[in-house]
Amino acid sequence: MKQVPILVLDFGSQYTQLIARKLRESGVYCEVVPYRESLANIKARKPQGIILSGGPASVYSEDAYKPSEGIWSMGIPIMGICYGMQLITQRYGGEVVSADHHEYGKAKLTITEHKIFKGMRNNETVWMSHGDRAERIPESFEVIGSSENSPFAGIANVEQNIYAFQFHPEVHHTVEGTKLLKNFAKYICGCDSTWNMGGFAKEKIRAIKEQVGDKKVLCGVSGGVDSSVVAAMLNEALPKEQLICVFVDQGLLRKNEAEDVQNMFKLLDIPLITIDAKEEFMRVLEGISDPELKRKAIGEKFIEVFDAEAKKHTDVAFLAQGTLYTDVIESVSVKGPSKTIKSHHNVGGLPDWMTFELVEPLREIFKDEVRKLGLELGLPKEMIGRHPFPGPGLAIRTMGAVTEHGLHLIRESDAIMQEELRATGYYDKVWQAFTVLLNVQSVGVMGDNRTYDNTVCVRIVESVDGMTATFAHVPHDVLEGISRRIINEIDGINRVVYDISSKPPATIEWE
Repeated sequence: MKQVPILVLDFGSQYTQLIARKLRESGVYCEVVPYRESLANIKARKPQGIILSGGPASVYSEDAYKPSEGIWSMGIPIMGICYGMQLITQRYGGEVVSADHHEYGKAKLTITEHKIFKGMRNNETVWMSHGDRAERIPESFEVIGSSENSPFAGIANVEQNIYAFQFHPEVHHTVEGTKLLKNFAKYICGCDSTWNMGGFAKEKIRAIKEQVGDKKVLCGVSGGVDSSVVAAMLNEALPKEQLICVFVDQGLLRKNEAEDVQNMFKLLDIPLITIDAKEEFMRVLEGISDPELKRKAIGEKFIEVFDAEAKKHTDVAFLAQGTLYTDVIESVSVKGPSKTIKSHHNVGGLPDWMTFELVEPLREIFKDEVRKLGLELGLPKEMIGRHPFPGPGLAIRTMGAVTEHGLHLIRESDAIMQEELRATGYYDKVWQAFTVLLNVQSVGVMGDNRTYDNTVCVRIVESVDGMTATFAHVPHDVLEGISRRIINEIDGINRVVYDISSKPPATIEWE
């Protein structure tokens, strides 16, 4: 087991993996493990520091999540965030209670002079998200940070190098949160800032060679950033005869996407097998309206198609996928008690009847890190800059049952929106943009005639990693141009609305 400078124990927060992302962004490598990780496994990683994440539970509950008792006597620095802070408070003799008023949102942090706050400004914005609070802190701790509603926003036992914060430094809304995490790693734990995407690429390419050996790998590609980067890594690691890249046209793609994907792989000089499976996917989706059932039906069909293709080749032992950290978090917590938000078609392992193993080189990194990795591998910027596109495709951008007519409406409206964003320069300014077919009819007037047609929703968001997002403040004239073209050019749509919800509480995709 390799050394891990910072180890994060996951107590179930939806933000846990952002801690790892922020530290890696600062050049400090870290890993996330379940809160229940054995002391032997923790010690085997030889961490220089431990971070206890937030979580949905209460430390005073009978079934409260508790880490191995041995971590407190390892003699290394520990930081607690939200639930982690409450654990520390309780462990060292303080008191945690249910707050009279839950605190969710921005607060101003007053700080004391301390090396963990090096380079940080006083009264800067932090993000609170908690229902419990420390009523009384342990006698051996001092207050190092406070806010209007949280007098114990930051506490520390300097002698034992234990720090605890009520707010979430890992989220984007905590303005100087990255500095706080980096200061903990650098000045408290003594970590070096040496981790980068170049080193990650070399390590993963070496790992792929070791895992695959002389066997063959079936790599499912969609043309999106994730699967393209995986294909490029495999192409770098393996001889061409060991790599079988397969593109499934499942009929749920955007306009002209199949042709674009094929042309892209020609430019990369990576052989590509294209499978037309439109009819198969439409059959399994017939009459299904529930989003989870749609996702699962698509995922199962993908596996079947890949397995059928694998049987056409000899010595295929592996299936490569572009699974990301975000996919894993939102599907099911494999590393902790996080609550499932939605399932992903490429998460959760393979069915028992399948004969090959998974190769998932991106499983522990985020979308922004994947883009950096792609540039390290020499992929063109126009490919790396493509907006995220979900594996289930337009099926989860069509509310309710999927039909050919509905796919036509969403495909054409999406194409128009993309054209307008590129023409106005907004495509590269936002994280993701798409349209959603609501399958809701409303009355309209076109010329002198009454219409009763469909509504399309435009969804444009800004984000850094996809874990949190805000709706993009696109100028009204750009939105007006999108709306006018969609209504004028597509029969069957007479109303366009704009989604102004953020993540959380909404997700980016509608299903």
